[in-house]
Amino acid sequence: MLVLTRRVNEGIMIGDEIEIHVSRIDSDAVKICIKAPRSLPIYRNEIYRQIKDSNLGAARKSGENLPSLNFRRPVA
Repeated sequence: MLVLTRRVNEGIMIGDEIEIHVSRIDSDAVKICIKAPRSLPIYRNEIYRQIKDSNLGAARKSGENLPSLNFRRPVA
């Protein structure tokens, strides 16, 4: 995991197409802006986990054996 410190109006780039910008910092929350291609789905972590769990549950109901899922990118 990479940990970076950013202030308001500062940001980071992920590759050439994804920009994350710190818009505002309140006492217990950070407002961020994400610029990315519309074809790239972006979810809050808790929503992503709900979608993943729901999809796995639906696939299990079909009675098929599922392969082990690995969401990490291979190291080049």
